[in-house]
Amino acid sequence: MKRIFFIFTFIIHTIISFSAYSAGEVNVYSYRQPILIDPFFEKFTNSTGIKVNVLHAKKGLLERLLSEGSNTPADVVLTVDIARLNQFVEEDVLTPVESSVLQKNIPSHLRDSEKRWFAFSKRARIVVASKDRVEPGAIKKIEDLSDPEWKGRICTRKGSHDYNRSLLASIIAAHGEAKAEEWTRGLVANLARKPEGNDRAQAKAVFEGVCDVALMNTYYYGKMKFNEKNPEQKEWADAIDLVFTNQSDRGNHINVAGGGVVKYSKNKENAIALLEFLTQPEAQDLYSSKNYEYPVNPSTKLSAELKSWGTFIEDELPVEKLAELAPVAQKIIDRVGW
Repeated sequence: MKRIFFIFTFIIHTIISFSAYSAGEVNVYSYRQPILIDPFFEKFTNSTGIKVNVLHAKKGLLERLLSEGSNTPADVVLTVDIARLNQFVEEDVLTPVESSVLQKNIPSHLRDSEKRWFAFSKRARIVVASKDRVEPGAIKKIEDLSDPEWKGRICTRKGSHDYNRSLLASIIAAHGEAKAEEWTRGLVANLARKPEGNDRAQAKAVFEGVCDVALMNTYYYGKMKFNEKNPEQKEWADAIDLVFTNQSDRGNHINVAGGGVVKYSKNKENAIALLEFLTQPEAQDLYSSKNYEYPVNPSTKLSAELKSWGTFIEDELPVEKLAELAPVAQKIIDRVGW
């Protein structure tokens, strides 16, 4: 009788466990553009049977979560950049997740040490240089951009933007605050114009001859190179070389896109299933082939396009350290006027 009861209990447990991952729904608050993230949700639903309901927004999701409190319908938050991920951590709206899948698929420097957020894709912040006016190999390190030889030849967006602030945080981690401020002053002294525009605007400026060198996230190169809607951007991409810096020491600075499970999630098992799915080869391939982002799972092969950009050594500084040093970086940016 006990044996029959055990078998019955095992079957029921199996059915319940399977149902949790093959039915139901998960609610996502996302800062990622629909065209970039919706294909992942479609594949996830096809694979698991779990319906994904998404609220897309450009801003205000953290404030919404704080306002909703324990009544929030959100189960998962997805966003870009460690700065935004850290905002959700600081406001205590994410819950730690225990998952051997996430631990296995995501290297330790790309996830929160307290398991509240996880990176699903990477982007390198690189130097782009004019093919016509900059000799290959002229820039080897990010530190080179403060050298007087580049005076009047560099373009960037504002230093206070998350992308540049994180880059400066990585330099602080490598050299300390004083040396990082010295670098920033040298960079600003070398600018061809006042910081303005977004990353693509810097590539355009190089194309137009306003400057010879700029800072840009890697995925923007792919977006410009294959931009059928705005074909003039193909010319901007064709005018630049991609320079991965610090290949002889710490590696090129990287940032991430990622997410976590909301503290008051009502569908936690489904939420974790979605996060795990985003680290699996099927999803990681999409990041590489569709979004021009680098996968975090080391077992994932790069798309042909990303391979064509060349392999590079990445800085393995824990990404959470960038968030920790961001306030110091901002003070430098304010003092120097970047």
